[in-house]
Parts: sequence; C-alpha cells; structure tokens
Amino acid sequence: MRVSSKTARDACSSAVLLIIISPFSVHAQAPPIAPVPQPTPTSLPSPTPSLERRFLKNILRDQHAIWTSPLHLQKEDGRWLVPLGLSTAALIATDRRTADRLNDDRTRLNVSHAVSYLGSGYGAGGIAGAFYLIGRATDDTRARETGLLGAEALINSGIVAAVLKSSTQRRRPRAGEERGEFFEGGLSFPSGHTIAVWSLATVVANEYRDKHLVQIGAYGLAAAVSVSRFTGRNHFLSDVLVGSAIGYGIGRYVYRTHHVSSQGGTDRATSKNHASSSFPSIMPRYNGRSRSYGITLAWNF
Repeated sequence: MRVSSKTARDACSSAVLLIIISPFSVHAQAPPIAPVPQPTPTSLPSPTPSLERRFLKNILRDQHAIWTSPLHLQKEDGRWLVPLGLSTAALIATDRRTADRLNDDRTRLNVSHAVSYLGSGYGAGGIAGAFYLIGRATDDTRARETGLLGAEALINSGIVAAVLKSSTQRRRPRAGEERGEFFEGGLSFPSGHTIAVWSLATVVANEYRDKHLVQIGAYGLAAAVSVSRFTGRNHFLSDVLVGSAIGYGIGRYVYRTHHVSSQGGTDRATSKNHASSSFPSIMPRYNGRSRSYGITLAWNF
C-alpha cells in the first residue's frame, strides 16, 4: 500500500524522536561509578586483554543499553533533543528540494564515492583494525584499545543502522517519483556510512583527547564522509544529520563505558565530567532572502 508523502513525513516526524533518543541517551544507563583501586607496587597488567575477552559480551550490553535508553531519559536531555528533532523535521520537509539541486555530474559523483568509502565496513573497519594491530606490534595500550573500542562501536553502529533502515524503508534521492518517501522499500534513512564513521571518529577523538590534531583529523574525516553521502546522491541531508548524531552517540557511549584508565579501572568518573561539555549543539537556520535552509553543528571537546 502506498503511503502519501505528507502522511509518511508526519509519521516519521512523530517517530524521529524515538529514533534519535535511543543511541544518544544511553549515557543515562552507565553503571554507578565504582571506587578505583589504588595500584600495588607490582606492575599492572595491560587492561586491554580483558577488553578482548569481554568483547562480545560488551556488544550485547551495548545493544541492551541503546534500545532501552528511551526509558532512562532525563529532563536535561531536552537541551539537545529538541533542537535535534526540530532540525531533522525541517530537513525532512525540504529534502527533495535540496537533493534535486544536485545533478549527476560524473566528477563529483566519483569523488564522493571515493571519500565515502572510508565510511564503509571495509574502510572504517580497516582503520580500527590498523589501530589494534599497530598497538599490539608496538605494545601501545592506547592504540590497541582504540582498535578494540572502535570495532565495538562499528558493530553496534551496523546493527542499529540495519534495524532503522528496515523500519523506515525510505527511498534514496535517485529513486524517481518515490524518492524521499518512507515505508516504500528503500534503505536511505539513516545513512549507515555516516553512523559508522562518526562512531569510530568519536572513539578515536576521545582516546586521543590530548592530541588536538588527531581529534581534528578524526572529526574532519567523519564530516567529509557525511557530506560525500549527500553530494554523491546516496542520501538526503536528514539521513546524514541523524546518522551523524547516532554515530556520535554510540562512539561516545562505547568509549565512556569501556575505556580503561591507566590505573586499570574503567574511567567513568573522568568521562562523566567531560560528558557535560560533549553534547552537540545543533540549530536549524533559515535565510529568508535566499529562501534556503541549513543547520549549524558545534561540539565542545
């Protein structure tokens, strides 16, 4: 049965809050902060092998936290949830118009395809794998953990993307008259490449918080892949926005929940203090003179 554009968009606008809430509000599910034991005079074992042993178990726990997160929302979540929801609704309403402004320029499409490859399973997975292998080869605990947590975030992202795509069934920008329609058998909403690259970039940026160039490179790469999914006519702007938000939330949760401090304990206290300044500021923008829509995204890290 065909669902009209207006009906589909209204239904999606009603459901988009739940879609966005799940991965972003998982911070409310973090276990209580436990006291960190003081190191003994004996040398501490590397914390990474325990992460390796708990890898699959951690993914199962992550999934439980992600999908039950709407039950643990707090009042202060509205400061980012409301702007994000309004921005998404505004973009959905104008997606067809903005996507139709792009033609099938072969050069732009080829460049976009090459850049977006970094957000694919092979590209993002290869980056996570490189961190892990280099960490093992050089006995670099931080690089090793980055690879493990990055892979964990990518698997979580893949599961979330598959479920949401199958649920929304939005047609892609080049799908003819049904482009942008929900519940029509498509796989456009949200962008899977964007979710993956932002989840990995957030893990890397948090692991190397003291290396500003690494942070800029990680988030810059994620932004480039996100833009390429739009310029390559694979996704609408709303697909990319929601994918970025979900990926950032998953990466942040995975790092904050499973990062092991230098004292051998999970570093939840530090990450909790840092979390208050890590929420994205996302605001819709409208230029009345040019009749154009846009969004502003800003992070403090």
